[in-house]
Amino acid sequence: MNRRDFTRLSTLAVAATQVPAALAENLAPAPQKPIGFAPVGIGSASTAFMEACAGSPSAKIAALVTGHPDTKGVQFAEKYGIPKSAIYTYETFSRIRDNPDVDALYIGLPNGMHCEYTVRGAEYGKHILCEQPMAISSAECRVMIDACRKQDRKLMMAYRLPWDPTWQQAFAIISAGNIGKLQSFRGCFLASPTAGSWRLTRALGGGGSMLGAGIYPLSGIRFLAHEEPSDFTAVVATRDKDDPRFAEVEQSVEWTMKFPSGIVASCGSSYGQYGPAFLSVHGDRGYIRLDNAFSDSGIHLTGKAGDIAFDQLGSGQGHLQLRQIAEHFAECIRHGWQPLTPGEEGLKDLVAIERIYQAAGAPIA
Repeated sequence: MNRRDFTRLSTLAVAATQVPAALAENLAPAPQKPIGFAPVGIGSASTAFMEACAGSPSAKIAALVTGHPDTKGVQFAEKYGIPKSAIYTYETFSRIRDNPDVDALYIGLPNGMHCEYTVRGAEYGKHILCEQPMAISSAECRVMIDACRKQDRKLMMAYRLPWDPTWQQAFAIISAGNIGKLQSFRGCFLASPTAGSWRLTRALGGGGSMLGAGIYPLSGIRFLAHEEPSDFTAVVATRDKDDPRFAEVEQSVEWTMKFPSGIVASCGSSYGQYGPAFLSVHGDRGYIRLDNAFSDSGIHLTGKAGDIAFDQLGSGQGHLQLRQIAEHFAECIRHGWQPLTPGEEGLKDLVAIERIYQAAGAPIA
């Protein structure tokens, strides 16, 4: 996404909230058949996605893919009016190619499964909306992009941050030059997953905190800086080596990035610490800070530029953002548009992540 795309997205999002209801009704296009989505894997991400699509005029849940067809499958099929014949398992996944009501797949699986089900889904004629991170290596990302291109299917990353009103406000402040010329970023995302989580396995998580948490400040900085990092330093460490959670993956990563323009960034992530998730942006005339920065609700923007103070608390519209993502992708499918966050954006994240691991002397497996 470039600055022009991001600005257009922000303008449309604001304008959509200001059109009088009567005028909006008169301007509304003729109803069209909703684009049918099939969530693959019914975890927390897919559950939120299904709730977000409920009631949408352009995106609907048309099928399910789950390892628990008789429990979760039946439960969500009844909730969203999905026929039992459209409940698929991983063993019967190939049959989804014969379901004309399914136009696209929402990949809400563990990271290590994204590549397989994206490639298979594209081969079955379905467009792909994939959760972050795109995959567990840049090589897998390229396989996914090539598979979708070969089948003439669209591939979009389900990034929430560009659709969040508070992040859009931060972008507008930066783009307007209110804090002057950008100088640096600082970001942190800490978490503490419980033992047994797939995120703590090499096969499904793909790595430790960098892929599950650190990717958020990384991608957020990339969006706001509007350029790709070129130089990296990093350290990878596991403080609690006896903790069984870290038998396969690292606990913490600290890294720095330098951009071609001279902007620098200092970031951290961990799977064994508690603390606030934040991103701060520093210019030569002011700064802004996003607290609870990578959540789908309650993001708090503060800062100052000269005598102007910023203080805005997000309204918590995570499901609205997911609905906007689904509806944007539906329109891309319907009209042949390029998604605002195509698969190439996910690839850039993984290229940077691999550079971070390489800088730490701990290449990602």
